[in-house]
Amino acid sequence: MSGRLAENVVAFVRLLRAAGLSVGPGRALSAARAVAAVGIAERDDLYWALHATLITRRQDRVLFDQAFHLFWRNPQLFERAMTMLLPSLKTDELKQREAVAARLADAMLGHRSQQAPQREEAEIDASLTTSDRDLLQTRDFDQMSASEFELARRAVAKLRMAFPPVRTRRWQATASGVRIDPRRTLRHALRTGGDPVRLAKRRRAKRSPPITILCDISGSMGRYSRIFLHFIHTLMTDRDRIHAFLFGTRLTNITRALKTRDVDEAVAKASAQVMDWAGGTRIGATLHDFNRDWSRRVLGQNATVLLITDGLDRDAGEGLEREVVRLAMSCGRLVWLNPLLRFDGFQPRARGVRAILPHVDEHRPVHSLASLADLAAALAQPPGPRHMMGRRMAA
Repeated sequence: MSGRLAENVVAFVRLLRAAGLSVGPGRALSAARAVAAVGIAERDDLYWALHATLITRRQDRVLFDQAFHLFWRNPQLFERAMTMLLPSLKTDELKQREAVAARLADAMLGHRSQQAPQREEAEIDASLTTSDRDLLQTRDFDQMSASEFELARRAVAKLRMAFPPVRTRRWQATASGVRIDPRRTLRHALRTGGDPVRLAKRRRAKRSPPITILCDISGSMGRYSRIFLHFIHTLMTDRDRIHAFLFGTRLTNITRALKTRDVDEAVAKASAQVMDWAGGTRIGATLHDFNRDWSRRVLGQNATVLLITDGLDRDAGEGLEREVVRLAMSCGRLVWLNPLLRFDGFQPRARGVRAILPHVDEHRPVHSLASLADLAAALAQPPGPRHMMGRRMAA
């Protein structure tokens, strides 16, 4: 492959990455080899060579299709490509493609500012890159433009969650408790020469339960993982006893990194610790590591566990159900947050999904600001009876 063509392939991969697609260096090398093998004599061969090596999710096809037809017309003249963006969207799928076009527009503008010289000002119709507050609340994180994603980050930073307190094994002094506190009663009696004049009372202390968050950072989770890091940081700055873990092919404890007050610095520290970002997913293996090394340390006192994953497992759910059962029995409340629930026709067909679903207390969507607000409202309510306990014990 000529050096110029290789540079264009790399530039195209960078454009897709800037638009939000999970394409790493490995896929870029595979794309370069594929293009070298098929050549560029036929446009369709180039299209499908890049598609086969760079696209792994169905929802990314629309963005790839638009990016390909815009970029490979003339990769150096981004101004001309941008003026052709809106007319290319006058199709029957306009409603579906608006969000994709906004992300692609932001990516191309950013890519142009880094590589192309400023020759003239281009007027860009920003009607597809803006949204009012109501639309932003329901916009899917994976479909947001860069500006919308920044607004979503700020909204997440203002989100507050109130977890209902639960009774602990400790006692606290009170004026109207139902039990006598012998120690305090005797200490008070010392003031009167040993005669118990007043009986001290006590009651069970209440405290919000610990929160443990297990967040999937595999390639299929895409942009959701990024916004969830900001969500976790907001929780950690708002209250204590929160532990955060990221998992893909391995488990990473990022609790200490996210305790940094500045959110950008905290996210940067957490990302630096992760070695398997946007890779595969081994949910069963990573939950096994958590149950073995961390569950006894962080799941005490009726802890709540937030499991954030789409349930798509590279190991086809091998050993996953056993580990989920153990996790559910170790905590007080297991809540599964699944971005795939945003689809009306969602069906638990994947083995990983079927292994997790019977053993969780709640299964909720988490793909937009509105879904996060609904989650906050749901967690503020006291948990109901654990109807699945019998099946857990039977398993």
